[in-house]
Amino acid sequence: MSQRLHMLQVARLARRTLGDAAHLIVAFLESTAAPGGGYTNRSGQRDLYYTSFALDALLALDALNSTGQHAILTREWLLSLGSGAQLDFVHRCCLVRAWAAQPPGSLPEETRANLAASLVSHRSADGGYCARRSAAVGTAYGCFLAVNAHADLKLELPDPEGIVRCLATLQAADGGWSNERKQPLGSTTATAAAVATLRSLDRPLPAGIAAWFLARRHPTGGFVAAPDAPIPDLLSTAVALHALDALDAPWRDERESVLDFIDTLWTNAGAFHGSWADDEPDAEYTFYGLVALGHASV
Repeated sequence: MSQRLHMLQVARLARRTLGDAAHLIVAFLESTAAPGGGYTNRSGQRDLYYTSFALDALLALDALNSTGQHAILTREWLLSLGSGAQLDFVHRCCLVRAWAAQPPGSLPEETRANLAASLVSHRSADGGYCARRSAAVGTAYGCFLAVNAHADLKLELPDPEGIVRCLATLQAADGGWSNERKQPLGSTTATAAAVATLRSLDRPLPAGIAAWFLARRHPTGGFVAAPDAPIPDLLSTAVALHALDALDAPWRDERESVLDFIDTLWTNAGAFHGSWADDEPDAEYTFYGLVALGHASV
């Protein structure tokens, strides 16, 4: 199962806490629907990245009408993008994710094969994956995206051991992971990506990684991106909780403070801010809000 499906399962649990407020989130997400299919970014422009998050958030809330006119327009738009030849690596993986949110059989088999083939140019010389083509060194984020893209395409990942070797070189001195080699400190997001990737490949994790995540908890209840980050943020909180639950780590004594932190990022418009410094909510952070809330709801 891809990490996307794991996160969807968790995001669905958020409805236990949201109750009647779930309809506000649906209304917010639907307000970002683009006229020609897909969903818009913060600037009101149709955006594949934000589309992938909006689709999954609506799926998590059982609010994605796959037979409606907008859903049909969205699939037509996705079809027009083909194998994503004009897209960068991140957006090509978002295209895969958007297709994974569509009804079974929607993605033409030729397009599926071409999408998988298009990822090859982002394989780095060390066996990992990188946003840059033909890079010497992969990144934790690139490996995470590639593993999940293959899972969402329901295709076998070529040379998984190459990814394992790449991630081994990206482990930071403090035991976490970074997107660059030989770093003193790992980042919460890169470490969560590495943990998810290694678990997807059924590889062992180093001892103490749960404690590493727990040390990133902020006194207010959220998690920080790095030890010197002044405030917690929603992305770091969501992925840290996702990793901690996967590791069966003890964090639930702090469940109420986590819920309190998530609540500080909620807006009555039906969405979540990324942090206290973020003035505008969007589909991405709303999805991560559902994931964080889902973990804290059980």
